[in-house]
Amino acid sequence: MSAGSQLAALPNYSESVLAARTRIVTRLFDQVHDMADIGVAAIMGQIPAYAARDETFYADVHDQLAQLCRIGLGALLEDRKVTATDIAYTRRAAARRVRAGLTLVDYISAFRLGQQALWKSLMNYASDSEDDREAALSMVVPLNRFCDLAATQAANAYLEFQQYESENGQESRELLETLLAGELPDRGPQLSLAQGFGIGVEPLAPLVVVSAAVLDPPGADADSKQLTSAALARVGVNGLRTLAGAHGHDVVAVPALGRAGSTEELCERLEAMRTKLRTAGIGLAIGISPVVTGIADLPRAHQQSRTALELLPDDGGVMALPHLTPFRYLMLSADDTARHLIDPRIDALLAEDHTRGGVLAETIRAFAAADMNLREAADVLCVHHNTAKYRLGRIQELTGRNPRSVSDLIDLLVAIELQSRPAPRLSSAG
Repeated sequence: MSAGSQLAALPNYSESVLAARTRIVTRLFDQVHDMADIGVAAIMGQIPAYAARDETFYADVHDQLAQLCRIGLGALLEDRKVTATDIAYTRRAAARRVRAGLTLVDYISAFRLGQQALWKSLMNYASDSEDDREAALSMVVPLNRFCDLAATQAANAYLEFQQYESENGQESRELLETLLAGELPDRGPQLSLAQGFGIGVEPLAPLVVVSAAVLDPPGADADSKQLTSAALARVGVNGLRTLAGAHGHDVVAVPALGRAGSTEELCERLEAMRTKLRTAGIGLAIGISPVVTGIADLPRAHQQSRTALELLPDDGGVMALPHLTPFRYLMLSADDTARHLIDPRIDALLAEDHTRGGVLAETIRAFAAADMNLREAADVLCVHHNTAKYRLGRIQELTGRNPRSVSDLIDLLVAIELQSRPAPRLSSAG
């Protein structure tokens, strides 16, 4: 069965039935607002916990139902399956329902009532003709699958955020502030709480600080920051929870790496988390500090994690300071003045080389990595020794820099790094 087609799983229908199906779904798509009205009315009439809310809450529920209908009907029109990515928006709604104090039973019941409104509208728009009846039947399987997927994703998101809320209350927030001030309680519940996160269990246990800035949507709304906090709390690499929470304009976490953990594994988990949140419409820039082994070093590590944030481009990413060499760090943190100091001849060479595939820049990098051993560099580049030699000669001819000279090679490498890196994002306030 085709992964991109719902109809591939269905019997072959006549053109008249398929035309009726398209007509029904198109009419429904144009009436999404009315379907959401029906769903909201049913939810408020049957679920007291929803009925006791204000107009802002009703509008939120209406918007969620309208999105639900648009996605399901849009997939039918486009003849494709709905994926978890399509309905990632439910994560935000789930967070708001948890904060509103609604139970999971009420939340899923509201989902079902919204889906019933979709079915009711479908039946109302299908006439008594045989083609319409067959068209309606053809939509049963894909719509049921869509509704089941949506309900499952919503329930999972609700439970994840509920767990985070229960485990990261006021005491956890206070502990985070205490640790970022370089202190660790020496007794009592706060110490026990820290040890539950793997912090303070061993005197020299490795720790890092992770700072995450919400780039999208603008303004870092409460939903985005809380969902980011909940996601960071699940990225532990040692089998333990991770202490995470909002701090100023960012979301900050203090993962305890433990004996078996590594910053490489942490980066992989953070990148997967960033990708997952991106599907929910949350863009992140994530900075990771160098590893520290003392609580007193956490304030410095926190500042370093924020420095890592500033090295990222506008579209974010994950920047781990432990994985940078001093040279690479200096290149990433260089300002516009450094870029303007590049010799115009080198600048011109690199610009032209870029349009030709970057072979000269690649040759310079390989030559440096091979400790200026030309034959070894040629082997790495999979070119003849004479080809690599010709390239170095061409570079010297066009730039006046001899790649066999250490100082000239450094100038070339610096120029390559500065020209190949996008300008870092502006530092966020606070």
